[in-house]
Amino acid sequence: METCLDFISRLDYDASMRILMCLDDPSDLVHVSCVSHSWRHFVITNGLFKQLCMRMFPSLHNVEHVAEPNCTKNSLEIGCSNSAERETLAREHRVYAFLAHGCTSFAVRECISDSIIASSTDNYPEETIHNTLEPRDRVAIHNTLEPRDRVARRASYWSSKGQSNPVVPETLTYKLVADICIITEISVRPFQAFFQYGNPIYSAKSMRFRMGHLKAPMDDSMVEPCDNFADENFIWTYISPKFAMAQENRLQSFKLPEPVLCIGGILQVELLGRVQKQEMDGLFYICISHVRAMGRPLSPAFGVEILEPSGKFVLKAQSYEQPKVGENGSCESPDANMEERVRDLEQIVNLLRGQGVIVEYEWNEDDESGDEMAL
Repeated sequence: METCLDFISRLDYDASMRILMCLDDPSDLVHVSCVSHSWRHFVITNGLFKQLCMRMFPSLHNVEHVAEPNCTKNSLEIGCSNSAERETLAREHRVYAFLAHGCTSFAVRECISDSIIASSTDNYPEETIHNTLEPRDRVAIHNTLEPRDRVARRASYWSSKGQSNPVVPETLTYKLVADICIITEISVRPFQAFFQYGNPIYSAKSMRFRMGHLKAPMDDSMVEPCDNFADENFIWTYISPKFAMAQENRLQSFKLPEPVLCIGGILQVELLGRVQKQEMDGLFYICISHVRAMGRPLSPAFGVEILEPSGKFVLKAQSYEQPKVGENGSCESPDANMEERVRDLEQIVNLLRGQGVIVEYEWNEDDESGDEMAL
């Protein structure tokens, strides 16, 4: 041990930085910080965890400053310049170290919490975007108006308006479970019209994904379909490459080239190109039965505050406790079951008001026959 050399104290600053910047695993940087007081001081004063997080997620370059629990902007400016700078570096070290930990260790789960809007809807509300939150393409309807309380099934999907031009795109926009999420994979299932002759599948040719945040808080105008709404109300900080979509009735998964840190909690699925024409009217449609996004929600441990119009944001460490994990390996979400019940109640209310489609017949899951029905 007497012959061991501390390379940080022996090498110049640039050489030491080159060596430590090669570490791309947060746990390795934690081990470096535990070697000695001098190594920990080097990691903190040079913001190595901050630089690591920025390499992992370039969107973090837009962080205005970081905050901790019970920390206000005024508290960041108290004290002499040297002590304030040391406290800022220490705070950034704690926040970014925990962020790096969360990016690799927080539980992977479904990240879509609700639908926001579709660029168009053929029959609202029967074919609303809300249907894409349901994993099944057929849902049970309890017709309480029948004497025997018969259970029927109806199709569950979103349908675009018909277009004579097959290149007209469509968009589906969703709210994520947290304002800051790491998204790794998005899955989309096109809808197969089992009630039409030939069982056509109304997929898109390709798709791409956008992530970002709202320019202003949501209001009631966002519950109805509205053309070109996204261009006016959202700021996109990430746009994925295009992914080819197969005309197959299955949940098709699209893994992003790199995990994406979504700041603002908004995901948009852009559907490009139409392949299926409806026989009844000769128009092209796109129909989707389910959309799913998988990733790591960083809330409630972290939050963000968007600073408009600069586009920068405050990264808030709201708690240094790792989110609890349920028995199935996902983060506990006490509101998930309630949201599902609310959606079911909305469907029942629409049916009672005569706004939904009451199915007057039953079919089995394996029955692919049926009279032709328009989308």
